This record gives sequence, C-alpha cells and structure tokens, in this order.
Amino acid sequence: MPQPVLRWLAGLLMLVSGLEAAAEDSVDLVVYGGNAAGVAAAVQAARLGASVVLLEPGPALGGLTAGGLGATDVGDKRMVGGLAREFYRRIHDHYASAGAWSRESRADYLPRHPLNVTEATRQFWFFEPHVATRILEDLLREAKVVVHRRARLDRANGVRRTGTRLTALTLLDGRTFRAPVFIDATYEGDLLAAAGVTFALGREANRQYGETLNGIRFSNESRTAAVDPYVRPGDPASGLLPRIAARAPGAEGEADSGVQAYNFRVCLTDVPENRLPFERPARYNPLEYELLLRSLQGRTAAPGPQLFTLTPMPNRKTDTNNRELFSTDYVGRSHGWAAASYEERDWLWQEHKDYTQGMFWFLAHDPRVPEETRRAVGRWGLARDEFPETGHWPFQLYVREARRLVGEYVITEHDARRRTTVPDPVAFASYALDSHAVGMFVDSAGKLRLEGTFFENIRAFPLSYRALVPRRGECTNLLVPVCLSASHAAYGSIRMEPVFLMLGQAAGAAAVLARRAGCDVQELPYATLRDRLLQDGAVLAVPRLVAPESAATGPASEAAIAAINRLHGAGFFATAEASVSAWRNAARPGAASEAWRSVGLIIAAAQRFDRLCASLTDATRILATRGCRLDNAYWVAREDPAATARGEAVAELLVALAAAFP
Repeated sequence: MPQPVLRWLAGLLMLVSGLEAAAEDSVDLVVYGGNAAGVAAAVQAARLGASVVLLEPGPALGGLTAGGLGATDVGDKRMVGGLAREFYRRIHDHYASAGAWSRESRADYLPRHPLNVTEATRQFWFFEPHVATRILEDLLREAKVVVHRRARLDRANGVRRTGTRLTALTLLDGRTFRAPVFIDATYEGDLLAAAGVTFALGREANRQYGETLNGIRFSNESRTAAVDPYVRPGDPASGLLPRIAARAPGAEGEADSGVQAYNFRVCLTDVPENRLPFERPARYNPLEYELLLRSLQGRTAAPGPQLFTLTPMPNRKTDTNNRELFSTDYVGRSHGWAAASYEERDWLWQEHKDYTQGMFWFLAHDPRVPEETRRAVGRWGLARDEFPETGHWPFQLYVREARRLVGEYVITEHDARRRTTVPDPVAFASYALDSHAVGMFVDSAGKLRLEGTFFENIRAFPLSYRALVPRRGECTNLLVPVCLSASHAAYGSIRMEPVFLMLGQAAGAAAVLARRAGCDVQELPYATLRDRLLQDGAVLAVPRLVAPESAATGPASEAAIAAINRLHGAGFFATAEASVSAWRNAARPGAASEAWRSVGLIIAAAQRFDRLCASLTDATRILATRGCRLDNAYWVAREDPAATARGEAVAELLVALAAAFP
C-alpha cells in the first residue's frame, strides 16, 4: 500500500481514537475492577442514571463468579438481596429451561447436591462459568455501561488527585479517565494503594483488635507429623521439600505479612466428548507433589476423590476446590501477589497454573500413586466448552485476600460475633470465618506443620458503610467494596462472592448519591443510602425466623441432658448463644430449634480431631472414623440457616457426639 495512503489511514485511526477517548474521558463514575462487585457497582450506578466506565485489567469480566467458582459460598441465603438476588434468580431462570441442559437433565442434576437451588425465591446457587459470564454481560449491556478489558492502571504514576480528591486515572496504554467519584473493585486493592490511602496486608496481631483468630496460627501437629518434610525422608541434610520453611514464622497470635493460599477453581468434566485429558505442564516438578504422595502412602484406605472437591455443576461439570492437607491450594506462594508488578503477577498466575495442572497430571499418571487413585482422577479432564480464550483454564486466580483498606471503620471479629452495634449496614456477611493455610514449616522437633487455618461458623452480621470509605483526611471520593476495611479474621467471612455483589451495589449507589448531594463519600447521610438500597431490594436486617409451632411434650431425656453436660464439660458450650439451657430446650421432644446451631456443633466436634475441617460433609466423615455415626441426610438437608431441627433429632445428635468425647 502506498505510503500516503498509510499515513492517511494512520491519521484517521488517531482521529477516531481521539474521538473515542474524548467521549469516555469524563464520566460520572469510574469503576476499576470488573469482577462481580465491579459489575454490580457499575450496573447500580448506571440504573440510577449515571454515566459509568468499567475498567477491567484482565481479559474477562466476572472475577471468580465467572472464573470457575460456581459452588457459591452463601451462608444464610435469606441475607442475599438486591442485585445479588437478581443475579442468582437469572441463573435459576436459565436452568429452568430445558435448553440449558445438554449433558444431563435438570431432574438428574438436582439430587446430586442438596444446596444448589432455593425454589421459594427462585435462586440457583451452582452454575457453569459461561452462564455466569453471559448473565453479568447481559446486566452491563442492559444498563449501557461502557466496558474496557485489559485496562491496566499505571500503578506508579496513573492516579491524579487534588487534595483529598482523585481526579483521573491513566492506564498503561496512556488512556485517561476522569470522574468525580471512583470505585476500586479489584481483588488486590490496586487503586486504593496507588491513591495512597492506608491499607493492611497480611495478618494483624490478635491484640491489635482484641481478637482470637488473627495473627499466626499453628495447626494441629497430629495431622502432618507423619508426613516427612525432607527431600530424602529422615535426612535433614537433604533439604526441605518445596515451600516448607525451616522454622515457624513467629509466635502464635503475632502479626506477619503472610497471606492465605490461592488456587484455581477448575471446571472439570467426566463426559468423554467434552473432556480434555490432563496434560503435563512444561515446568513440571514432581517434588512439588511429594508431600501429597507421602500423605497418600500413609493412608490405610484408598483416598479416591477425597484429594480435591468435585462439587457438581450442571451438565456434568464441577467446581473443583482445595480439600485435605495437600491439594489445589498452592500454599506459600500467595504472599507477594498484591504488591507484585503486572509482569510478576503474570508469572505467579502461570506458576499457580503449572502447579495445579501438574498435580492433576501427577495423580493421574505417576506410578507411585495408588492405582485406584490414578483411575479415579484420570476419568476427569478440563471442560472443552469452558474458557476457550485461556486454553480452557480459568482466567481468574482465586485471590482470597490481598490488601485491606484501613478506613473510617474496621470490621473485626467482634462484629462477626455480633458483639457490636452497627448503625449503618449496607449488606450482611454470613459465611463461616474461614482462612486457608498460609504456610508450612518444620517445628523444633523436625515435624511438618501447617499454619494459618481457621473455620468457625457464625450467624449473619452487618457490614458498615464506613468500612467502604477511606479515612476522611486521606481520600474523599473513593469507595472500596472488595478490599474493604476489615481485619484478617473478619475478612474470612466477608470475602464471598454474594457479599461482594451486595457491597458493589452499595458502593455504586453511594457513588451516585454522593455525587448528587455534592458531598464527600464519608458525609453521605446513611438514611439516604439506606432508602435507596431498600428500594432496590437490599436486605439490611436479619429476618425473624418463623419456626414451626413448638409442640414440646416435656423436658429433654436424661440421656440428652447427660450428653449436654458432657459436651459442656468438654468446652463446647462456652458462649451464651450456645448455653446449656438452650440445648436442653432444643432437645425437648416435639421442640423446633434453629438447625444452624446443630450443624455448627457437628463441625465444631469434628474440628477437635481435624482443625482443617470446613464442611458438614467432611465433619460427618471425620466423626464416623471416631465411631460417631449421624443421620447425615437429615443434617445435610438442614444446612440452610433458615431450617429448623426436631427436638428428637437434636437429642439423638447430642448423645452421639457426647459418645465421641468420653
């Protein structure tokens, strides 16, 4: 092509690019981060009439919600409102159609997991990644939100501000976006860090906020003591296996910079025509799986599918997550993610992928792995019809935690245990306080230890609007719905995708209302925000549980009372919420009580034997090995926090649990 024509085309391209930049240069709101929270923030603001630009630094929208985490960690389903409820309702309506089912029928799927649907409110909690992507993109398109993918902030020089107000963001490609209000919806808190506001990274000491779950936490040595940590078993001179530290990171309860492990929520299938067999990664190191192998070899029973979760999604797919001690969590390699450059994050992303892909390959092919396990793992593979742009691998690494804002209010363990009064709730969290392992180390006796885990069931607790905003003297037009102001302990419950959807919606509403009022985000009257959120379907108070009419016919049996006393003596009923008298009432024949208390007791009992236990399914399995056999079907059906339990069932449960603690 002649040079004059090329110059003319180049000039035309520059003109068009300039017109596009001018059209998007100044808007009412810039949302940085296109995960579920960012989508909810942008959609809410646009529905309120604002012009919105959504900037996603990665290749795809939706974050974990569209990136493989289809088994929604929801806690109390009654507390899911607003755009989050709309999202899960659209999921429900999608799967109500026969056309949504290509590999199995709806009738075949539903019995495979008891928690996947709430018909009373038309919400479907488990879904395929591409379905979540389509619904989130539908929401954005309907709201006319302008979206830019691969829009990476210039984290060193890209934030402009005047006084306490941000004025513009510049991307690495030079594009600049101006707005009166900004939202940082990233999992990493990149915008808040670039804006210079105060944040925490790692774990606070327990004493900082008077907590019990924060700081360094050692796991029970009995779980890992039998797994040799050295390259040559029994030979310290041979060196430690990968990612094991030579000593503890510090004293229990003290602060450090450690971050809980990340992983991928991989979408697998066992349908032959849709299954891509596991491939050996180019950077394959079998030593990475030596701990897993030694753990397998030390078991008396073949582990089969116990190595990682295979939570069923529609159409014979899975949401595959970490399970047991050594699994898909890449323990020890998450610590540097938040502060890493984009290039370093790309490397860490690939390193996590290589580890996980290599683990699947190892379990399916290494001859040292028990044959039954190799067969069980080898029948699975990546789903061919998911994530085509990233080689059928999830685009989103599960960044469970990174930076956390230190804002106008810090949510702590005291809030999670409902020991505080929160006058300005914008959403509720209700999942357990949950942290995955942070690291591995060798103790003074030369034994392998895990560090950093906790899992404690809680009731729904309110999240303050003030936790979404920085301190007044630092920034007055920024909202942070994901890396909000919370301690590590409290963040363990908050960090769930339904909560992020609700917090994103609250941030989007607050941004528009503050803009209209001409006030700083810290000065927005809560009543104004509350009324808007309630109009848009938010749940800002715990609904009263209407239990069936209690028809108790008398006191609890002597056996139940003896069991309650034994469990009390073992330290199970230390709090007022779980008092001896409450359990005596719950165990009366004909009584009806909140089932979540009994489910929590089952998990707490199992945690006495396995501190890493984090689900009712695992708890019943662990207790069964101790001779405590429960009515699993009955209690699994009562995992919903709104469910009730019969007095006779509670009494039977108490007697069975007490027998495990003679």
